[in-house]
Amino acid sequence: MPADEKTIYLTFDDGPISEVTEFVLDTLADYNASATFFCIGDNVRKHPTIFELIKTQGHSVGNHTFNHLNGWDTEDGTYLSNIQKCAEQLKIPTSLFRPPYGRIKKSQAKHLLPGKTIVMWDVLTGDFSQKISPEICLKKTIQYGRPGSIILFHDSLKARKNMEYALPRALKHFKNQGYSFRALPMSGL
Repeated sequence: MPADEKTIYLTFDDGPISEVTEFVLDTLADYNASATFFCIGDNVRKHPTIFELIKTQGHSVGNHTFNHLNGWDTEDGTYLSNIQKCAEQLKIPTSLFRPPYGRIKKSQAKHLLPGKTIVMWDVLTGDFSQKISPEICLKKTIQYGRPGSIILFHDSLKARKNMEYALPRALKHFKNQGYSFRALPMSGL
């Protein structure tokens, strides 16, 4: 993504989850911010109404596997089938894919490319960690965020406490610095 303009790409992994994803959507709306949601197919199946909200509010969507599989620990055929199962659940065309844990084998990536864009991040908020405080989560997000950053938050129960503290404060900080927040294009980067 271009690093010369004051744009940040907020991304959220692991949802949709009741209440948590809705908090994210409300917070993004408060700041007129667009984001990208890397959804777990099984969570889309469990929470279709929340998934529809993500789409109707203009955010982009990416594939995060059906069951949050670690590519390093999963046989290629099983992993690729799980990605396909998620795509079928999403029911919308998106080239965006983020491997859970950021772990994918070269052999798996080779099968996904060129049809998918594998999206990683340059700012990991650490919101999922029970070892860091909400304040540290915010501090890291602000410290490492810069023009063109892809910032990774999670709309999950595990990340809820840190994310709910850090997200609105990070949005306020970056907005005050003149940043805008865009979704990644679903047709690829």
